[in-house]
Amino acid sequence: MTRLSRRFFARGSTTVGPALLGHVLTRVLPSGEILRARIVETEAYDEGDPASHSFHGVTARTRVMFGPAGHLYVYFTYGMHHCMNVVTGRAGEGSAVLLRAAEPLEGLEAMGRGRGTDRVRDLCRGPARLAQAFAIDRSFDGIDLVAGDRLWIERGRPPTPSKVRSGPRIGIRAGTDLPWRFTLDGPWVSATRPPSAARR
Repeated sequence: MTRLSRRFFARGSTTVGPALLGHVLTRVLPSGEILRARIVETEAYDEGDPASHSFHGVTARTRVMFGPAGHLYVYFTYGMHHCMNVVTGRAGEGSAVLLRAAEPLEGLEAMGRGRGTDRVRDLCRGPARLAQAFAIDRSFDGIDLVAGDRLWIERGRPPTPSKVRSGPRIGIRAGTDLPWRFTLDGPWVSATRPPSAARR
């Protein structure tokens, strides 16, 4: 399958966020096992957004967010979870898209070992679960999704615009009015109440 190009990611986060839906996150484990999951939920963040890690400028933690598009920004949260984001926009912009949830397609046994569950619906439903299922930690921070050999995003079958939903993001205290969470209807979305406003 064809990987998404650097040009695909080098756009604003609110453009890349819904555009990622339907494409396939792919990971090659050290064992050689391949994991694939179809992206069904994302959230956009940028430097002018008070909910974004980049809002206060470049730090050791957020440096990757300001780098070239098409790299992975991984952060550790609540002292126990990793979350992964795709860096977007122009270098220096500080924008990224959080990968919130995906539909498991291949390598479900390996994902289950990583998650400690055989419940398929819960393998990749939520950003921390998705990172755990794909064995992503801080060592992946900054890797190149376009030219790397461990993790990338393959071109899938994008949904029609009418099937993309948008609404408020989850688990934040600032910027709660921005409709920058994008989902596809179905059982794989992380929250029980998906956004109801169709993106125009």
